[in-house]
Order: sequence, then structure tokens, then C-alpha cells
Amino acid sequence: MPIIELKKEIPSPVETIYEVLNNYLALPRWNIIVTECTQLESKKYFLKTNVGDITNIEIENIPNEKMTSIQEGSPMQKIGYIFEPKGDTTLVTLWTEFELDDQKEIMEMAGDLFLKSLTVYIDYLKAGGNPEEYKKSFSKIKKA
Repeated sequence: MPIIELKKEIPSPVETIYEVLNNYLALPRWNIIVTECTQLESKKYFLKTNVGDITNIEIENIPNEKMTSIQEGSPMQKIGYIFEPKGDTTLVTLWTEFELDDQKEIMEMAGDLFLKSLTVYIDYLKAGGNPEEYKKSFSKIKKA
């Protein structure tokens, strides 16, 4: 199975980044792709996205270190995050396993957009923004 790995240093402590990623029900608030999230059972979430419906099943969660999920209904069959604290910043590695080798370019674009969405939202929170008032903006995410 093909795998991609993208890295982004985010100017925030690992605890903040982990807290945002571990709150699946808040994904629609900041993730540029996710429009709705419903918890089906412990560690299992149904995501409505602008690219189709996905069931996300968390299979590994070590706080502030790494997270891994299986995704049913998505070309990304497995997705994971590895967190490397570096003082006031964190190196986030996003990796994904996917079905077909010819999907690599689109998976890299999707991963890049995801990491940019995360960075813009974290910056908003660091600036004192109210999570309930956050508005997703593709133009802001594109520039991140």
C-alpha cells in the first residue's frame, strides 16, 4: 500500500495540537473538508465531508505522542499523526496509507490542506479567538 508523509512545524505546544486533533466532534469547526461529525460509539465517528462520507475509527491514541485511525469510505485507508515537541513549537507528521499509487498527488494536496487548516485554527486560538466564533476560510488556509 502506498504511503505519504508530510511534516509541518506548528508554533504551538504539543498539548494544544493534540487537544484539537483529539476533539473529533469539533472537526467541522476548523477542518476545511469536514462539514459534519457524529459520534457513533467510543472511538468511532461518522464524518460528512465535501468529498463524501467517511467513518473514522481510532485504533491508537497516545496523548501528545501519536494518533492513528482507519477510515472507511475514504481513499485514505489509514491516517496518523506523530507529534514531536520542540519547545514552543511542535513538528507534526501526518501520514496516510491509501489504495492506489496514482492517488499520491491528490493525497499530498489533501494532507497539505489539512495541516494548513490545523495551523490557521491553532493560530486563531493562540491569538485569543473564541472557538465557537471561528469561521473557516479557504483563502486564509491557502496562504498558511
